[in-house]
Amino acid sequence: MSRRSLLIVGLLAVLWTAAAPAGEIKTHYWPSAPIPLEIASIPVVMDVGYWIKIVNQNAFIKLKQKSINTYEGCTDLQIRCNVDLAMSCSISPTGTVKGTYSCSIVGPNINVPGGTMAVCAMLKNPDLVSHPGGTTNLQVATVTIRVVPRSL
Repeated sequence: MSRRSLLIVGLLAVLWTAAAPAGEIKTHYWPSAPIPLEIASIPVVMDVGYWIKIVNQNAFIKLKQKSINTYEGCTDLQIRCNVDLAMSCSISPTGTVKGTYSCSIVGPNINVPGGTMAVCAMLKNPDLVSHPGGTTNLQVATVTIRVVPRSL
């Protein structure tokens, strides 16, 4: 065989071993004792979802009389989150006390990792005729908190 043929065969042999696909071992003997050999590295990925938690979910709003026809009350909610949030509220009367209900949030924008916001409710012109004086903790409405991510 000529030198040129030997050189071509040698180059083909080197290219053949270099072109072996990743994740494959070709060996005639295993090195010393049965030792595991690394043959591949696989990346692990995930999608991180949105996470929001109200820490003190047992909170309630206690309405207190502010004037002859107005009752107001607030409660602080502690929020934990992994995204910047915009909070809002709505109020649904139970029908036990008729009147004009409204709600509001003080500090509706919450930034990662969380914070505190005040949720307030107001009742104007309540019709108290059908309820005896001295009734305590009568549920008159439910405030619903809504949330939307601000960074989308």
